[in-house]
Amino acid sequence: MRRRPTLRLLLVCLLALVMSPRSVLAQDTTAAETAATAWLAQVDAGKYADSWTSAASAFKQAVTQEKWQDAVKRVRDQVGALKSRTKSSAAPMTNPPGAPAGEYVIIQYSATFEQRATATETVTAVRDADGTWRIVGYFVQ
Repeated sequence: MRRRPTLRLLLVCLLALVMSPRSVLAQDTTAAETAATAWLAQVDAGKYADSWTSAASAFKQAVTQEKWQDAVKRVRDQVGALKSRTKSSAAPMTNPPGAPAGEYVIIQYSATFEQRATATETVTAVRDADGTWRIVGYFVQ
């Protein structure tokens, strides 16, 4: 009968080991989430040029400021002004397929806009060359 307390202790230790990496990952997404929040505030305010300027270097290499402003304005005109946004998930990734090598966090939000009651916003942050988290992708579905 002494085996049960030992087994319970072993299970508690294993559970602690399994849970620890998750809490570390959650902490690792905080800076990326903060960057996403600040960047989304620029987009929400219609400051599209500022959102391009503050984006990751890979973002700026992929699209000109003018093309970005046109694209994001077109999307935001379709959905209307933001009414609410709640973070659904934040998933850290390293070297995702099809993207340049690096550290990324893919953040999804459940959002409500004036002209779209239910939407999913996906913001992808990358740790830029200087170590700062910046936005490299934005999609509204």
